[in-house]
Amino acid sequence: MSFAKAGARVLILAGRNKQDLEAVAAEIHAVAPVVQTDVRVIDISDATSVKNAFIDLRGTYERIDILVNHAGSGDSPLPIMEVEAAEWWYNFEVMVKGTFLMTQQFLQLNGKDIDVIIINITSTAALNSTPCLSSYSLSKLCQIQLQAFVRAENPNVRAVSLHPGILMTRMTPPAFQRFARDTFELVGGVAVWLASEEARFMDGRYMSVNWSVDELLERKEEIVSDGLLEIALRGKFGHFK
Repeated sequence: MSFAKAGARVLILAGRNKQDLEAVAAEIHAVAPVVQTDVRVIDISDATSVKNAFIDLRGTYERIDILVNHAGSGDSPLPIMEVEAAEWWYNFEVMVKGTFLMTQQFLQLNGKDIDVIIINITSTAALNSTPCLSSYSLSKLCQIQLQAFVRAENPNVRAVSLHPGILMTRMTPPAFQRFARDTFELVGGVAVWLASEEARFMDGRYMSVNWSVDELLERKEEIVSDGLLEIALRGKFGHFK
């Protein structure tokens, strides 16, 4: 919705549930009638499904400027010693393999001569070691690190990870529901900002929707020069400083 209000010409809505996608398209048309919507039913964890969708997209659009990877899956809230392997691995099928497949096809569609942007909706859980959330947290960490490789291999790509806060959705665990005070409008607004020229310095970095954009801009030089908001091993090792 926020990208529609910001003046996007076309919004491609991709996911597994056609009814939900069409409902979102209707909401967009109500707010921004001039924005074209394109509903695509895709299982992002299925390579053939993703590839076929992008084959069709190549025949429709010369370029796609922004990819927002926002697939989610339920976690496996059990300790490593007890959880079933297939259940533990499912998050990787959706959030790692799915993000990889969508990113790969997006890169192939646009090539290396067009400046494009990838926004990965990730989670602060990627930075923590909360018991019983190993599958979810590690898959989110992989999402963040994937963007580092994408940037290293594709200088024309800006990639950033965005933590959406805690939202009330069908997937919000009961224990988190009383903390679900963030809004979809906030997430969308921050995503639009991250796609702007003003936010170019956030390329390759992580942020939360709760952070002050004004403070980030004030600390822009520090963030860039000190390599802040990136995943890295930092410390003093031997003769290295």
